[in-house]
Amino acid sequence: MEFISEYGLFLLKAITITVAILATVGGILGMAMRQRHNHAEDTLELTSLNEKYESMQSALKQALMDPHEQKAAAKAEKKEKKQEAKEKAKTAKKKAKEGQEVEAKKRLFVLDFDGDIKASPVTEMREEISALLTLAGENDEVLLRLESGGGAVHSYGLAASQLQRIRDHNIPLTVSVDRVAASGGYLMACVADNIIAAPFAILGSIGVIAQIPNFNKILKKNDIDFEQMTAGKYKRTLTMLGENTDEARAKFQEELEEVHDQFKDFVSSRRPEMDIEKVATGEHWLGERALELGLVDTLQTSDDYLMAQRENADILLLKYTGPQTLIEKLSARMSMLMHSMGKQSREDAYPKLM
Repeated sequence: MEFISEYGLFLLKAITITVAILATVGGILGMAMRQRHNHAEDTLELTSLNEKYESMQSALKQALMDPHEQKAAAKAEKKEKKQEAKEKAKTAKKKAKEGQEVEAKKRLFVLDFDGDIKASPVTEMREEISALLTLAGENDEVLLRLESGGGAVHSYGLAASQLQRIRDHNIPLTVSVDRVAASGGYLMACVADNIIAAPFAILGSIGVIAQIPNFNKILKKNDIDFEQMTAGKYKRTLTMLGENTDEARAKFQEELEEVHDQFKDFVSSRRPEMDIEKVATGEHWLGERALELGLVDTLQTSDDYLMAQRENADILLLKYTGPQTLIEKLSARMSMLMHSMGKQSREDAYPKLM
């Protein structure tokens, strides 16, 4: 009986493991099949925010009316839109007949960037920028709704360079910060002609940080040798497993200072009126103080900025979605998880109202 009992438990474990493996493999194969089906997908979505706001306004108006008023209001609105379109067409035709140029309405292209430590959204942003540069002119504008606590130097350097492409084409660039643009996030923001921020948004952190654990003492305690061979005196300075020297630490600190100097030069070249030595201490500030220090130009949320523009501009939200391989999808999911954990960690470090 004991043998039968043990055998039954073994069989149940084996079945459970087999089912788990089959489910995992099936999931991966299913994702692979969907990936193969969608591999050709490469889309650029353009959404009119004017229409969105008008739709919301109309829905709210109708919700406050009784059924009879709703019907009359809908009819009147339809008639008004038809008349507006007729007047526009008539005006354009008249100007064309008289040889006058028809003044094009300003277009405001809206991009979103929610950055992780690797500045992963730069992949989509560079495509969005390439697309709008084929169409946008000096009379148009780009608004980047930015949120990032910073990350890898080279990744955020690339993101800032992508935004510089807009400036190089003489297209006005506005960056709005509703929550946070710190470190690498501010490196991106300072490229803009105009930076707007919510009163309690966090900005600044113009500094550089690097940290690395060292397990050398644990290895020594357990009589484990670590061998590392390099060619070039400073090919490797600080290591995780070897014994770090004061010379290696000094060299690593020197490299951090060099990056910091380049960071300061970049920011001050874009915002020359700002006292860079005063703000490049690694500190961050809330919106109102950031305004006093010259890190931002206006205290305003992105919502208020868009609402103020909707009467005089066609507001277009631009979003690029590219094809992804199975590995890229799995990596993206892992990156989203790490980004969520990293964002929570950074938010835990910020002051709270409790």
